[in-house]
Parts: sequence; C-alpha cells; structure tokens
Amino acid sequence: MNDEGFHLTPVDVRRFDLGSALRGYDKSRVDQLREQVADELERLTRVNQELEAKAKGFHEQLRAFRERDKALNDALISAQQLRAETREQADREAQLILREARAEGERLIADSRAEVHRLRADIEAIDRARRKYLTQMRSMAERYLAELQSAERDALVPLPDPVEENGEERPPVKSASWLDANVKAE
Repeated sequence: MNDEGFHLTPVDVRRFDLGSALRGYDKSRVDQLREQVADELERLTRVNQELEAKAKGFHEQLRAFRERDKALNDALISAQQLRAETREQADREAQLILREARAEGERLIADSRAEVHRLRADIEAIDRARRKYLTQMRSMAERYLAELQSAERDALVPLPDPVEENGEERPPVKSASWLDANVKAE
C-alpha cells in the first residue's frame, strides 16, 4: 500500500459496509470493532495533527535559531576583525609614540650636551678671567708694596708734625720716589 494513495478516515471506517454472509461474523461485534477502530483513528489523527503542528513550530524555531546563530557568528567575526584592526591601530600608534619619544629624547640629549659644552666653555672663560684678575690684583698689590717700601727707603724729607705752631694743619709732604711711581703708572 502506498502511503499517499490510501487514507482511511474514521468516517470511512464507520460507513464501510462489510456486507452480509450466511455464516459471517457477529454483526454487533463487527460494529463494535469498527467503532473502536474509528475512535482510535480519530485519536491518532488528532495526535498526528498536534505532532505536525509541534514539528512545524520546531522547524520555525530551528530556522529562527539558525538565523540567530548566523547573526551571532557574523557579529563574532566582525568583533574579532574589529579587535584585530583596533589592536593593529593601537600598535601603530604605540610605535609612532615611541619613535616620537625617542626622537624627542635624542633631541633633548643633544641639547643638553650642547648646553654642557657651552657651560664648560663659560666656566673656563670665567676661570681664565678670575686667574687674570687675581694675577692683576697680585701684580698691583706687589707694585703698591714695592712703592711703599721704596717710599720708606727714599724719604727725602723727614715728615714734620702735621700741625704748625700757629695751630693750622699743614699738607703732608710726599717723597720724590712716590711722585715718580705715580707719574709712571698714569
């Protein structure tokens, strides 16, 4: 029997006439069996319809789940690509920042070295000027000391009392060697 060609419904069972024969089956028992078969067919038809409805619902859910799964997979792939792109961008930016920081560091070091060189030159110039100043001061002090010693040895006139007998003050008298030394220095 082909499943598609033969469909027996409960109504078909109830209306089916078995015919009569002389020594046939007990009619009441056959009718009772026919009624039981029809009831069972009705029950099985309802169960089958319910199962088909459930199967249809499950197919719809499965289709929806597959669509969600595809959407989730697409979103996951997009998120992974975005994460990779973001990481690459962050790596590029980090490399750029490092290059800039290194260049700035090297520039600062070069500037610092130039400043140190300039400061050393300034310190050396200041030290030379200090030594020159000390040499000039020493030489001037030695010259003044020599003049003082010379003035003490070569005093021409003994120094009089700065106050005269009449009570007026006299200007001090200077020696000739002191005058010669001051004329030469100027």
